[in-house]
Amino acid sequence: MSISDRLFKLRSYMATIGVDAYIITSADPHLSEYPADHWKFREWISGFTGSAGTVVVTNDEAGLWTDSRYFLQAEKELEDTGIDLYRMGEPGVPDFKEWLSVNLHSGSVVGVNGKTMTVTAYRQLALALKKVDIRIDGKVFLEEDVWEGRYPMPECAIFELETKYCGHSRNEKIEIIRDQMKANGATHYVIAALDEIAWVLNFRGNDIAYNPLFHSYLVITENQVNLFIDPHKLTSTVGKQLAQEGIKVYLYDDFYNFIKDMLPDSIILIDPDRTNSTIFSNLPSQSAKIEKTSIVTNLKARKNETEIENFRKAMIKDGVAMVKFLHWLDNSIGKEKITEYTAAQKLGAFRSEQENFHGDSFNTISGYAGNGAIVHYAVKEETAAELHPKGLYLVDSGGQYNEGTTDITRTVVLGELTKEEITDYTLVLKGHIGLDMAVFPKGTRGVHLDILARQAMWRHHINYGHGTGHGIGHFLNVHEGPQSIRPQDNGIEIEEGMITSNEPGIYKSGKHGIRIENLILAVDDQKSDFGDFMKFETLTLCPYDLRAIDPTMLNDDERLWLNNYHQRVYELLAPQLDGELKEWLKNSTKAV
Repeated sequence: MSISDRLFKLRSYMATIGVDAYIITSADPHLSEYPADHWKFREWISGFTGSAGTVVVTNDEAGLWTDSRYFLQAEKELEDTGIDLYRMGEPGVPDFKEWLSVNLHSGSVVGVNGKTMTVTAYRQLALALKKVDIRIDGKVFLEEDVWEGRYPMPECAIFELETKYCGHSRNEKIEIIRDQMKANGATHYVIAALDEIAWVLNFRGNDIAYNPLFHSYLVITENQVNLFIDPHKLTSTVGKQLAQEGIKVYLYDDFYNFIKDMLPDSIILIDPDRTNSTIFSNLPSQSAKIEKTSIVTNLKARKNETEIENFRKAMIKDGVAMVKFLHWLDNSIGKEKITEYTAAQKLGAFRSEQENFHGDSFNTISGYAGNGAIVHYAVKEETAAELHPKGLYLVDSGGQYNEGTTDITRTVVLGELTKEEITDYTLVLKGHIGLDMAVFPKGTRGVHLDILARQAMWRHHINYGHGTGHGIGHFLNVHEGPQSIRPQDNGIEIEEGMITSNEPGIYKSGKHGIRIENLILAVDDQKSDFGDFMKFETLTLCPYDLRAIDPTMLNDDERLWLNNYHQRVYELLAPQLDGELKEWLKNSTKAV
């Protein structure tokens, strides 16, 4: 069925139920960044495969709203579909709320599956549309009628992550949560975010590609833990464990009836930014609601000592895999046919050699030359470009290990470079080092640090459209909050134990893309008369490509940082290597 046929079928159903516009988000009922195939309705209806975007369909128009990471990709994938691209953040481009307000008549009805929209987003949309006398209906589940060949819900078994990897048992975490519930005056705490449930219960799953999660809901009360999950996911061993620990198991589909039937005097804590609006509308109307950032969001953002030590172990494993890959690429380019796709597969194979490896942490971004300028380039085997012994190749990848989640980007020299490529690479490196060297007082937010990664390229009138840093989970999601490093202020302070990415970049359409990414851990530095100060510890272990650096553009502090980092990379990775690999690493980490 073509995209136009799918849109026609959707519009036909919209007409029968009196809906003038339908909003299709990228989310599932758990508001996952990367949903299972069962929930990829936006992808099915539009053909756009990026991880972020919203489609809006009216009787005679359709649009996709996405951010700068996906502009080039969306242009290609939406061609001849009848769906217009709206570049979010560009001057003069309305968001879809504004667009609906202008393009619909007074009295119109906008439908949305409320299970795929946060409480906050739903309220904002309803308020914006109410101003122009347009009503929103959050109980429109058209994917159930329109989507032919929809994938079934996954039924993968869950498995336990031992305490030696995560530091605290389920019971310990639940008691910590209950203490915070009590402090907030809550009797019930509803958790719908899959990474939060996995973190609380020390279980992992395989329901979603790249994310070791399982579909479930969790309701914690003062004296009971209620888990809603497909029983096919529970082995007999896991089921017995849950029973012994007093965790009551219900069917996944029983969740909405359960929350409807909660006692009217319940005091329910929810996170309006991590809970779908249908959940909120099903809570007893008489019950008091406490709306705040999820307790678990903050608990899992600050890694404990056990998690941090395991992250360090994961970085050694990942560093070894990266060195093997870069060595192979160096010795194979120009001698055998290598494409963006086969290179990504090779990197995955090197990672799979490592103990406790559970697969990639996201779809590897493998972009040669101009494709590297597509920020979230999704390589496909049939369209992958061939790598040649010239120019730059960008590879952004990561792995899932019992010990932690990794995310690393390196831009690699494949042959002769232009002066422009060397200058751009060095500017990105200067920004990368600038952020890593930061010393900052406690209470500093990511927005305050973002300029450190951009100022060198700003002096050359260059910028990038994405954020500089995101949080990362411990054998969980590659992207997690609440902290971030970006120009927009989310009000979240950088705290001790938070692990965040450091990934500035330069992207020149049709020419090249350059990004360098490490993971950095926020640690205490020292106290002074002016307060408590913090700094970053670099966790990622992998050399930068010395062939792309113009040393004359680095100041003494940057050069010292680079040499110290490379010395540390060699000291920690060399014992895991031998022969030619060790010699390659030694040469790749020599002082400049």
